[in-house]
Amino acid sequence: MVRMMVLCLVAALLLGGCAGPKSAALTESRSKDGQFRDRHMQRVRQLTFDGDNGEAYFSSDGKKLIFQSNRGGYACDKIWIMNSNGTNKRIVSPNHGAHTCAFFFPDGKRIVFASTKDLPGDCPPKPKTPAGARYVWPLHPYDIYKADPDGADLVRITTNAQYDAEPVVSPDGKQIVFGSQRNGDFDIYIMNADGSNVRRLTDRVGYDGGPWFSPDGTKIVWRAWYPESEAERAQWKDCMEKNYILAFPLSLWVMDVDGSNKRLVLSNGATNFAPSWHPDGNRIIFASNMDDWREDIRQFGHNFELYLINLDGKGLERITFNTTFDSFPMFSPDGKKLVWASNRDANKPRQTDIFIADWVE
Repeated sequence: MVRMMVLCLVAALLLGGCAGPKSAALTESRSKDGQFRDRHMQRVRQLTFDGDNGEAYFSSDGKKLIFQSNRGGYACDKIWIMNSNGTNKRIVSPNHGAHTCAFFFPDGKRIVFASTKDLPGDCPPKPKTPAGARYVWPLHPYDIYKADPDGADLVRITTNAQYDAEPVVSPDGKQIVFGSQRNGDFDIYIMNADGSNVRRLTDRVGYDGGPWFSPDGTKIVWRAWYPESEAERAQWKDCMEKNYILAFPLSLWVMDVDGSNKRLVLSNGATNFAPSWHPDGNRIIFASNMDDWREDIRQFGHNFELYLINLDGKGLERITFNTTFDSFPMFSPDGKKLVWASNRDANKPRQTDIFIADWVE
C-alpha cells in the first residue's frame, strides 16, 4: 500500500467490492460527446470484478500480474497472481494478516511483498487518528517477505517493529528498494535481495516513499513531502509518533541508485502519486489530482488521473480523462501495455479494479 499509500489516503482510492462478470470486459472512457478521451490507450479491458483490488504489477515477461485484493471475503488484503488477460487468479500469500506491495523478481522464480502475518489477529488494528482528518494512511508494522510464485518457501527478510513495505526489485534481481519508518522518520532504504546490507538513501525530515527502479537499474524515482514551517514539523512529528500519515502534497524526485544526485522532477502543490517508469527510461508515469482544483474549498479534489513527464520535468502530458480515480500505473517491460487501478467501472462507483490497455505512442 504505499507504493500504494493506502487506498484512503488519496480520496478516491477507496476500494470496495460487488459481484460482476468473471471474464475480462471491454470498457472505454468517454467524454460527454461520446468520444474516447484516454490518450495512447486502446482496447481498455477490466481484469477484476470481485472484492477490492489494487497495485497490479507485471512479471518481467509481461505474462502475469501480481496484485493485492480482499476478494474472497477477507477483511484485509492478500496477495494474488493472475495472467495478464485476467484469467487464473490465485492467492499466493498467507491467509492471515494484511499484505501489500507485491513485486516479481526478474527471473519469475520469486516474489516479494509486505505482510503482518507474524502479528496476532487476522488484520492489524487501525491506529488512533486525528479527529476530523479526511484521509489518513495508517502505518501498520509490516515486514518484507520473499516467496515462490505459488507462496511456498516464505522467508522474512526484514525485522522491524515499525513499517517496512513498498518493495521493488532491481532489474538485475540483486537489490530491493523499499520505504520504512525505522530511525524515527519515513525514508527510502535499499538492501540486498536476501535482506542484508540495508542502506538509507534519503535523510530529510518528512515523507519519502513509493520508490521505483529505472529500467536500467541506475536511478530511483519516488514521491516526497518535507515540512517547512514549525507547525508542519510538529504535525509530522505527531504522525511518526502515532503511526499514520495525512494526505500531504507530494512532489516527484529522482536520485541515483546509491542515493546521490537527488533532483526534483515535479512540485505543483498537488498530490503526485505512484510514480513508475516508461521502459525507455526517459519518462515517468504517475497519478495526480493536479487538474481537480476545487476553488470552493481552495484545495485539490479527489479525481486522480494518469500523466507522463520527462525525466527533466518537461513534456508533461495527461493520459487519462475520466471522472473518477486512476492510479498505480505500470508499463509492461516491452512498453506495449499499461496496467493500472481505477474506479471507472460504472457498476461499482468509488470502488477500485484493475484495468489493462494496449499502449500506442
